[in-house]
Amino acid sequence: MTERVLNQPLSGNEMPRFGGPASFMRLPQAQELAELDVGFIGVPFDIGTSNRPGARLAPRQIRDESRMLRPYNMATRAAPFDSLQIADIGDVAINTFNLSKSIDIIEQHYQQVLAADVTPLTMGGDHTIALPILRAMKQKYGPVALVHVDAHADINEHMFGERIAHGTPFRRAVEEGLLQCDKVVQIGLRGTGYAADDFDWPRQQGFLVVTAEECWGKSLQSLMAQVRQRIGNQPLYLSFDIDGIDPAYAPGTGTVEIAGLTVPQALEIIRGCAGLNLVGADLVEVSPPYDPSGNTALLAANLLFEMLCVLPGVKRR
Repeated sequence: MTERVLNQPLSGNEMPRFGGPASFMRLPQAQELAELDVGFIGVPFDIGTSNRPGARLAPRQIRDESRMLRPYNMATRAAPFDSLQIADIGDVAINTFNLSKSIDIIEQHYQQVLAADVTPLTMGGDHTIALPILRAMKQKYGPVALVHVDAHADINEHMFGERIAHGTPFRRAVEEGLLQCDKVVQIGLRGTGYAADDFDWPRQQGFLVVTAEECWGKSLQSLMAQVRQRIGNQPLYLSFDIDGIDPAYAPGTGTVEIAGLTVPQALEIIRGCAGLNLVGADLVEVSPPYDPSGNTALLAANLLFEMLCVLPGVKRR
């Protein structure tokens, strides 16, 4: 039997990092899903934003800022490119003039990806996209567990009378039976609210809500041990809004809140998902126009690499 040749990121010793393909980690770009284990997908969508737009531009900039990433994780010893067949499988062709049509397009796209047994790692886009992705996940896995990192709970009943926007996906997900509510964890919630009980609704559904204030000044390793015990071997989706991280580190986003998580805490959360049955993940709400340095997109690229490193089947060297 012929040994499978696994894709590798284009090395900075073969092509200068400012050259080469504009793909995630300068990986091969794939049109065909057969034989792939993992696909990086862009969803250039920000029709659901309520404050600063620009997240439609994030997939392109995250890909650009991923060029410094190398194939081995020196902290965790993860070797994803020795373990799985990985490619950048391009962007979802959303309808930028129609939110509801775009939601259907995204769901159908992810149905095809999941039907091919490809694990999707998504570059958003605003957080609206989590809803159609979770709809597709339910068709394959049934209701899933969720680790949701965010400054906001995203469980609004509506926004300007609209039931689907970036502040509503997880209320709709509960209503549609997409989640195992006793296996949902929200981390980093903070800021002001429209009502005193804004964070109580998710608790009433059975979510574990961990506010940013509960995370200040400490490691989150013990929290993630609790999360692993809570979720067990259930299929898990990880949804990471970049505004969960403090704007000192990630100013390039649309709905900024002070006093958020640190970058090391973000790494602890993602690395703490190792060993769980992670079936997909997203990194959303990067808005490049609000960070000319590119550091927010650089952080997003690194977090996506960390998500890749904790997928089932990744060897450690």
